[in-house]
Amino acid sequence: MVSVLKNAKFYFEGNWITGKNLLFENGIITEFSGEENLASDSILIDAEGSRIVPGFIDLQVYGGGGYLFSATPSNEALQSIAESLIETGTTSFMITLATNSFAVYDQAIEVMKRNTNPAVLGLHLEGPYINPAKRGAHLMEFIQKGNEDQLKKMLDKADGVVKMMTLAPEVCSDAILKILTEYEIVLSAGHSSATYAQANEGFEKGITTVTHLFNAMSSIHHRDTGLPGATFLNDQVYASIICDGIHVDFPTVELAYRLMKDRLFLITDAVESCNTGPYQHVKQKNYFSLPDGTLSGSALTMIAAIKNCVENTSIPVEEAIAMATTIPSKVIGNTHIGNLNKGSEANFLLLNNDLTLKSIFLNGEKYTGNKK
Repeated sequence: MVSVLKNAKFYFEGNWITGKNLLFENGIITEFSGEENLASDSILIDAEGSRIVPGFIDLQVYGGGGYLFSATPSNEALQSIAESLIETGTTSFMITLATNSFAVYDQAIEVMKRNTNPAVLGLHLEGPYINPAKRGAHLMEFIQKGNEDQLKKMLDKADGVVKMMTLAPEVCSDAILKILTEYEIVLSAGHSSATYAQANEGFEKGITTVTHLFNAMSSIHHRDTGLPGATFLNDQVYASIICDGIHVDFPTVELAYRLMKDRLFLITDAVESCNTGPYQHVKQKNYFSLPDGTLSGSALTMIAAIKNCVENTSIPVEEAIAMATTIPSKVIGNTHIGNLNKGSEANFLLLNNDLTLKSIFLNGEKYTGNKK
């Protein structure tokens, strides 16, 4: 039976639309139209003037719900992380592993292959082919230059669940890049000391986006603009950014936005408190660190990142929402999420005018979590 969401401000193609209804059935949006198309037996849902936006997409998140996925690569952990993210409006995400052993990658892959949660898009491996000089919170012992046979073996076993990889273009051989592109992995430059020239070479060889812009990468210098400069000047390349005011301060977020516009998207890079395993994260006031004090992941939710854009920079609310919906969907080439188009997944949020969450719909069903 068709459900009809009415009496709302709909976020559609970057604008707010009123006077229409959103129709969905069997988890799919079927129409965005006026009253004249309503069937008599439709299930009517009164949004009471709420703002309706697509569910958020986070392409880099490590944990939540009491679990750091790399420390406990299990289905229980994955489902708890998924629930914690969905409850804050993130209806699609890439679960991410920092540079780690191939044994841990294999464990994570096996969990992912059995996953049935619709919010989980796949695995994002941040490493192991990164530059030790820009490792940040990543552990030196796991960093590799790249073994072609080992990589192929892992990707064959993965059967498509590895969707994204962060790597340093200056340390990756052409053979490694070729394998990754052949397996249709979205490649992101990060943890890198790349010069402007090296970054552009990487873009020409299949790297399409950049991981947590400014963090753990070469800086802009007037004699070599490095990876950030190459990103700004290449109008085909995207970049993620952590908008918490700690990993990157707000004026720098605004600078990146003004230079990149619809090529800049939000990630949380969120971790979870963990005191076991190689990656241990300690909760500070509003971020996480390693036990030695090194800045590690954020304590962000995606909706908090959007609010930071709106409240602490000049980014309009409509474009801040795009940074968490339509833009990341383009990065991974998935046109069925991050929008309210006909044929897309019925993942959407009801928001108050102050951007607080009222309700969450996942695959056309109102999400109640453990209350089901």
